[in-house]
Amino acid sequence: MGTRLAGRGDPRRPPQAALALPLPGAERRGTPRLTPSDGRRELQGSCGAGGDPVAGRFRPCAMDPSTGRPVVGRFAPSPTGPLHLGSLVAAVGSYLLARRAGGRWLLRIEDLDEPRVVPGTTDDFLRTLEALGLDWDGEVVFQSRRLAAYEEALDRLLARANAYPCGCTRAEVARAASAPEAGDEGPVYPGTCRDGLPPSRAVRAVRVRVDDEPVAFEDGVAGPVARRLSTCAGDFVIKRADGPFAYQLAVVVDDGASGVTQVARGADLLASTPRQIHLQRLLGLPMPRYFHLPLVTGPAGTKLSKRENTVSLAAGRNLACDGGDLVLGALRFLGQTPPTELQGAPAPAVLAWARESFEPAWIPRGAGPFPSTP
Repeated sequence: MGTRLAGRGDPRRPPQAALALPLPGAERRGTPRLTPSDGRRELQGSCGAGGDPVAGRFRPCAMDPSTGRPVVGRFAPSPTGPLHLGSLVAAVGSYLLARRAGGRWLLRIEDLDEPRVVPGTTDDFLRTLEALGLDWDGEVVFQSRRLAAYEEALDRLLARANAYPCGCTRAEVARAASAPEAGDEGPVYPGTCRDGLPPSRAVRAVRVRVDDEPVAFEDGVAGPVARRLSTCAGDFVIKRADGPFAYQLAVVVDDGASGVTQVARGADLLASTPRQIHLQRLLGLPMPRYFHLPLVTGPAGTKLSKRENTVSLAAGRNLACDGGDLVLGALRFLGQTPPTELQGAPAPAVLAWARESFEPAWIPRGAGPFPSTP
């Protein structure tokens, strides 16, 4: 057997304060083992929960006993550059969490920020995932084609007074913010336009109202998490007058429409999750189970640039030769112990072992460098 990845902490240790506010008396709990299924039989029809019809490849779904719904995971990259090692970890982690539970794995391209989209990147994503054996179910969803769905959700929030127009500039918010410290992602909005747009002010954005109640959930990796949105974010933007719909709104609408029950992604998005849960509640959508995976860093612990360590056919990677070792590295980074006999095996063979053997409870919390090939 291989060796557990060392130096990134015991996965049972309490959540790091920088990532989550632990709930009193709560302990780290591993993800329960679900009945495995190879999930490769094709079906005509979807086992997703409502939403947009999806055609193409289907496979049977196991039921998640914790939610009573079919297991549906997803991978949702942004086409602003090639896939890199951090993307690979998110793809492999989300794929195996869904497949090991006998569930479906969907692919969504988050291309709302059109000025940043790099032409040809989406096609490279698809070819790279296929070369690695990361097969998805159904049609690929493009956010740029779903603007009407986001507009409908926005109209519902405005009609119920859950959201309101705001005329503040970013500079004004920064100057007026009353909190002594910045929130999770910048200044906390002070509520300037909460009771109505000031006279002669143009609408610059739409914000959703938050309250003082903590948003609490159990993350499959970080453990118990609680955030009070009124103090760590304030009323947050879901649409700018001169720009696209905000990430927070789009992902909530898309996950609900696709019946997603399991969201596995990088730990840098942990702070966004309470806002998304708040929107789910306002829109009457079920909450998925969340797994925030550790981040890949540079050798010195620095943030890994998207341009570093690309995992992409377009960037010249020969995935027929080194795809298996890349997947093995992702597994070791996620705390797994693949047998040494898999070294040099093609990526699909490594994934076949991992679909039966992946242990969510072994995923570490701490960031670290990607393991080198033995």
